[in-house]
Amino acid sequence: MNKSKNNSAFDLTGQVALITGGGTGLGLGMARCLVASGAKVVLVGRRKEELEKACASLGKNAFIVVGDVTKLDTAPALVDKAEKLAGPVSILINNAGVHLKKPSVETSDAEFAAVIQTHLFGAFALTREAGRRMIERKSGSVLFTASMASLFGIPLVVAYSAAKSAYVGVVRSLATEWGPHGVRVNAIAPGWIASAMLDKALSGDPARKAKIIGRTPMNKFGEPDDIGWAAVYLCSPAAKFVTGVVLPVDGGAAIGF
Repeated sequence: MNKSKNNSAFDLTGQVALITGGGTGLGLGMARCLVASGAKVVLVGRRKEELEKACASLGKNAFIVVGDVTKLDTAPALVDKAEKLAGPVSILINNAGVHLKKPSVETSDAEFAAVIQTHLFGAFALTREAGRRMIERKSGSVLFTASMASLFGIPLVVAYSAAKSAYVGVVRSLATEWGPHGVRVNAIAPGWIASAMLDKALSGDPARKAKIIGRTPMNKFGEPDDIGWAAVYLCSPAAKFVTGVVLPVDGGAAIGF
């Protein structure tokens, strides 16, 4: 394979990615890498100021849509707005999420439902709408941000674990259903990545931080761009025969001892 073909395998020029929760953390890391690879990105979130700040840092190929994925009936309008700004959405990245760190016996039904509503119902409503359009065009890539909690037990995050584990089933089911229509569906399972959400999760819990580092063979936290480049791969022609995969990007945490 010559160099030009090798480079083009990861080229996202002409692609439009809609990224929920794209204004900060992992979402912004993915947006940054997708833009660097030639894609246009539409960042969706509830906080306009954060989105505008992120958009300014990304340049002319970034756009924003203020919206709330938990309002399920707005999914068609969100995709419509994104496509009016940047063109047909060919990549959807379900990254919006909330974190709840609490003992399971103290987790209320309302708290459990709120986490499921954002991660699972919100992501599915948007995926259903964007996926319908991708199926019509016979092309597209959907990516879910899973978690280490999709792969093994983590205490004090029962609602989050339920939502992220459900992603695995959604990915596998949609991959088999949509594959014949040219639409690929995958997930990334980030390890512990330096971000505001991680800071909140580890706040006041040095023992948990030490445990995480101790079971991560690379002996450090990852960076948002580590997730971003994995997203570029999974959404690019380089992964044209990859679907139904949950890819850990975790410094070896999932296999560490």
